[in-house]
Amino acid sequence: MKTRVTELLGIEYPVIQGGMAWVADSSLAGAVSKAGGLGLIGAANAPGEWVREEIRKAKAIAGNKPVGVNIMLLSEHADEVAKVVVEEGIKVVTTGAGNPAKYMEMWKNAGIKVIPVVASVALAKLMERAGADAVVAEGTESGGHIGSTTTMALVPQVVDAVNIPVIAAGGIADGRGMAAAFMLGAEAVQVGTRFVVAKESNVHPNYKERVIAAKDIDSEVTGTSHGHPVRQLRNQMTKEYLKLEKEGKSFEELEHLTLGALRRAVVDGDVKMGTVMAGQIAGLVKKEETCEEIIQDFVTSAAKLLKLEA
Repeated sequence: MKTRVTELLGIEYPVIQGGMAWVADSSLAGAVSKAGGLGLIGAANAPGEWVREEIRKAKAIAGNKPVGVNIMLLSEHADEVAKVVVEEGIKVVTTGAGNPAKYMEMWKNAGIKVIPVVASVALAKLMERAGADAVVAEGTESGGHIGSTTTMALVPQVVDAVNIPVIAAGGIADGRGMAAAFMLGAEAVQVGTRFVVAKESNVHPNYKERVIAAKDIDSEVTGTSHGHPVRQLRNQMTKEYLKLEKEGKSFEELEHLTLGALRRAVVDGDVKMGTVMAGQIAGLVKKEETCEEIIQDFVTSAAKLLKLEA
């Protein structure tokens, strides 16, 4: 299954694992890359030296296959992480929460492929002009921080607006979603929620169990009133948050409720007051599998569908 994305990144299959904060560590990223996809280490708000260690551990797992890093540009450590990926020989960087233009020359000189995550056509065009090698068009169905346009509506509009390859993300958890993304013009998919429950994922068992038990209506969006919408699975925390949001509480008051909440869920297993980030597609995720099993399921079922369509 060769596309411009597999050629660009030097990977076997057009499946990219999302760079999820607290979830996408060296164990998960290394396993995804080893299985033929592209594993991403989620740098989130971590310091450069933590990212350096994770890169080295992931590379040891992946062997000679490429591993990438997702950099949250709003992080206070973004400048040092931007240098670390160059020093450690990373070949692919995805970015979120900002414009990577200030790092573009340094990364390009180091031979790094730069793939920003975008939620609009305007941002996709801006990133192409800035020198991006591809973009991830992420629909509102995805877990975590989201835009407002659905994957089905966003992907074909971005495909038509730019000449660089487009990677579809948001609401994709099996080969059917992958085949649909390809029919919309995407040349790879980025997957988050299904990889959360991978056997190589180090998230707390409570978190995995909550995702596996999720129904189609269990997704909730908080933070809309202050322009920071986040998709997660509903629990006691989301119930309290939405109540306070309805009462018109300030961003600072709401932020206090969620401070450290993602870590509490992922590391400590607090799925009641922690933030259990997952996409709307969580209801399709029914079991824990290895990264290799997940990728093979994606590719084989998508290939059958696409061949049938052809």
